Amino acid sequence: MHSPAALDAAAPFDPRSGSLIERALFNHRWVVLLLCALVTVLLGWQATRLQLNASFEKTIPTGHPYIQNFLQHQAELSGLGNAVRIAVAAPQGGIYDAKYLDTLRRLSDEVFLLPGVDRARMKSLWTPSTRWVGVTEDGLEGGPVIPDGYDGSPPKLQQLQANVARSGEIGQLVARDGKSSVIFVPLLARDAEGRAIDYAALSGQLEALRSKYQAEGVSVHITGFAKIVGDLIDGVRAVLVFFALAVVIATVMVFAYTRCVRSTLLVVLASLVAVVWQLGLLPLLGYALDPYSILVPFLVFAIGMSHGAQKMNGIMQDVGRGVQKLVAARFTFRRLFLAGLTALLADAVGFAVLLVIDIQVIRELAIAASIGVAVLIFTNLILLPVLLSYTGVSARAAQRSLRDEQQDASGAARHPLWRLLDRFTQRRWATAAVVAGLLMGVGGFAASLQLKIGDLDPGAPELRADSRYNRDVAFMNAAYGAGSDVLAVMVKTPDGQCSAYETLNKVDALEWQLRQIDGVENTNTLALLNRRVLSGLNEGNPRWYEFLPNQDMLNTVTASAPRGLYNDACNLLTVYAYLRDHKAETLTRVVQHVEAFAQANNTAEVQFLLAAGSAGIEAATNIVVHDAWRLMLVMVYGAVVLLCFITFRSWRAVVVAVLPLVVTSFLAEALMVALGMGVKVATLPVIALGVGIGVDYALYILSVTMAQLREGKSLSEAYYRALLFTGKVVMLTGVTLAIGVITWVASPIKFQADMGLLLAFMFLWNMLGALVLLPALAHFLLRPAAPAPVASAVAAPLPSAR
Repeated sequence: MHSPAALDAAAPFDPRSGSLIERALFNHRWVVLLLCALVTVLLGWQATRLQLNASFEKTIPTGHPYIQNFLQHQAELSGLGNAVRIAVAAPQGGIYDAKYLDTLRRLSDEVFLLPGVDRARMKSLWTPSTRWVGVTEDGLEGGPVIPDGYDGSPPKLQQLQANVARSGEIGQLVARDGKSSVIFVPLLARDAEGRAIDYAALSGQLEALRSKYQAEGVSVHITGFAKIVGDLIDGVRAVLVFFALAVVIATVMVFAYTRCVRSTLLVVLASLVAVVWQLGLLPLLGYALDPYSILVPFLVFAIGMSHGAQKMNGIMQDVGRGVQKLVAARFTFRRLFLAGLTALLADAVGFAVLLVIDIQVIRELAIAASIGVAVLIFTNLILLPVLLSYTGVSARAAQRSLRDEQQDASGAARHPLWRLLDRFTQRRWATAAVVAGLLMGVGGFAASLQLKIGDLDPGAPELRADSRYNRDVAFMNAAYGAGSDVLAVMVKTPDGQCSAYETLNKVDALEWQLRQIDGVENTNTLALLNRRVLSGLNEGNPRWYEFLPNQDMLNTVTASAPRGLYNDACNLLTVYAYLRDHKAETLTRVVQHVEAFAQANNTAEVQFLLAAGSAGIEAATNIVVHDAWRLMLVMVYGAVVLLCFITFRSWRAVVVAVLPLVVTSFLAEALMVALGMGVKVATLPVIALGVGIGVDYALYILSVTMAQLREGKSLSEAYYRALLFTGKVVMLTGVTLAIGVITWVASPIKFQADMGLLLAFMFLWNMLGALVLLPALAHFLLRPAAPAPVASAVAAPLPSAR
């Protein structure tokens, strides 16, 4: 008996049949192709204007109270935001050497002139703001650490060494072993001409200075956000090679499946056109790519390959049954357009929920990805079927696509893999699969409870542990006792009251408590300076290392104190806590203690405010990520459930489609724990995207399975037809995309290597969930000839051998 598709092939095809959208597209194919060609040329030209850059302000949660406090007082704080630290180490001996100091001076002068440097707050041994305070026979004295009339002579070098010892800069600007010193370089949001800092250019200039002065014998170590971004951008250029490799792998795998050159190239072309459209729309809308959103073009390509392969497979099978290529394209469009549209909407939701996170870099990633998914509706759901309606597929490839179905119709044994997967529709195997899935889900959930928020490693976890940047961080930590991880508490007082005894006494208490917290290496406050001065005025006797209730003394010390400890209006004090690292546990301990202290000591006039400094900003970011993490997952799952219910109109089908995603989410979080990855700006998007993208597999398989069940077929037969029609392509795309992203493990950027491994895991497990757990759940929840109508009812009969 002929299949329905074959009957349709024998009868004249009515071009007026199908939905309004189908008729508008396929009855005016040349218009569709012309418009797509024009848009591709226009957006391709726009894509050449796309910039790759980053912004410090975009990586911080500007709406969080900590960041608002920081931004409100940023102009009065001494370089506690975006800054670079350049350590210059002497080749031998120490820094009290005329040649070393001359090298340091020239390097400091060149850095001073770099665009974007906050020159008023830049510090080194050579800047006038670096001063010493000491006690002499005549009382308190002070001045710049570089002595007046410095000429490099031994007496002047000895005087410099004495000044440094009295400056309090050992462990800050000068290494504890005296073998290196730091040039501290605060950065402005915009340069003198009002342009945002070009971090790639700035990083290149710093590297040029490193090379220049290391040739003179010193070693130079550079840390800071600008250098991280510069290294990431350099690494991103290497990642583009991996993107090209993924395209090649996808092309080879699809061709190995189809053995049809024209259809393979069209699937790849449609997916690349989507990437071009997306990259062209970004500069048109005022956006740029940054190291955190570099994943987006690949995800768009991956999603496009998945949907394109489904369309190609459907047309190939219909052509194999004798259907004309135009009719085959229209039938496939009818069968899979709604399922594909629902899947893309689920993908878009996975991206869109990231907008709830108050971090601009993630919001821009969400917008860029949503744009990419939107263009896929045109390129892969519309353009690709129209193109294939002209080109068709090779006859041999079309016949090969029906081989399993023809063998089954002739009574031959099914392929061993299909027989294995079919067993999961039976009671014993279905029970085993559901129990195994439940155990894995419970185990993954238990492991996911250990998932931490924030960075888990010292240095920059976005880069390899042995990267140049992280080696520089290790040098800084070892030489200075505390790295660049500074958490600053702002103490707001009435005007002119920053030196009041009651206020400084509280500051003194907070500082002492912070010193007792594990992870705090050092502290600095105006109260500590008062203790040191009092001891110095009494011949350095440690018994005088006290904080005395003498307001005149406090006023005297404050008048000569460095402005980094208080501001010009004397209404803001700064408590510096220098941390061992910026791990989540360290930040949490410090922040919780300061919050408790503030709650107990804040008054109407004096308030302890968090937080400034790199560690303070990191702490605020961790809090925002923590609050958004579960909310984001609830929203994406809620949207996926809603879309599935609209599509299938059956709560049972929703459960069958969504439960495998839940198991994969738990296992992915368990994998993050095993890999030592925390939930942060770089990893948070992938968690949400795994749900949105993963539902694609289930939607394609379940839509065909339910359509067959409505025709009265058994679950075993319905699932087998779904495997032949869409399941093979689900396997193809799952394996292909996993192989494509696993190559990222060789990336010089660690977080992209981690993301490649995580994405490969999610691609494979979502595929296995759709192929194994979905039919097992269907055995218990779905029945043939379900009476409820389904929104994705198949407009053209599904091919079936009878």
